[in-house]
Amino acid sequence: MARYIGPVCRLCRREDMKLFLKGDRCYTEKCGQERRAYAPGQHGQNNRRRSKTSDYGEQLREKQKVKRIYGIAERQFRGYYFRANRMKGVTGENLLMLLERRLDNVVYRLGFASDHAEARQLVRHGHFSVNGSRVDIPSYLVKANDEVLVRENSKKIKRIGESLAAVDRRGVPQWLEVDKDNFRGKVKSLPAREDFTMPIREQLIVELYSK
Repeated sequence: MARYIGPVCRLCRREDMKLFLKGDRCYTEKCGQERRAYAPGQHGQNNRRRSKTSDYGEQLREKQKVKRIYGIAERQFRGYYFRANRMKGVTGENLLMLLERRLDNVVYRLGFASDHAEARQLVRHGHFSVNGSRVDIPSYLVKANDEVLVRENSKKIKRIGESLAAVDRRGVPQWLEVDKDNFRGKVKSLPAREDFTMPIREQLIVELYSK
């Protein structure tokens, strides 16, 4: 599956908001979104002169934003949408809940990685276990009361230790619990809509795929 490997600060600038794709850099004055708060490209600074975005354009931008936050390609994202649509409840909220339950996202939220890309890599390399079993699939969906641990041989990895040391600045969602001293995290409950702090208008995504 194709992955974006270009400069990620361009993605934040394109969405006109911080997506926190660069780890600790996003919290410093070096943040690309703060230094150049306009769209990328040679015409980026003239974007404000353009005509108003259409309804379809707003829906598309919202979908692209969520895809970039979680680092997911179109085919996989569409699969999550259709799965959410088959579940009971509100489709948009179901979609966000599925994305938030991904193991690579949980690893990032617990503070074991500084960004989603790093979390995905660490999971793929088998540095984590869930309920005692090694899991190397980033899209693995955690459940309530699951326990996520850094494997014994992986506790020496410098990146994991540095990220855990800075987790207090980023914060841990209420539905998760982290034990920094023992490199352990727990899923206290499934995420709810109020647990999402990013400004996401999921209804626009539902409208886009409903056409």
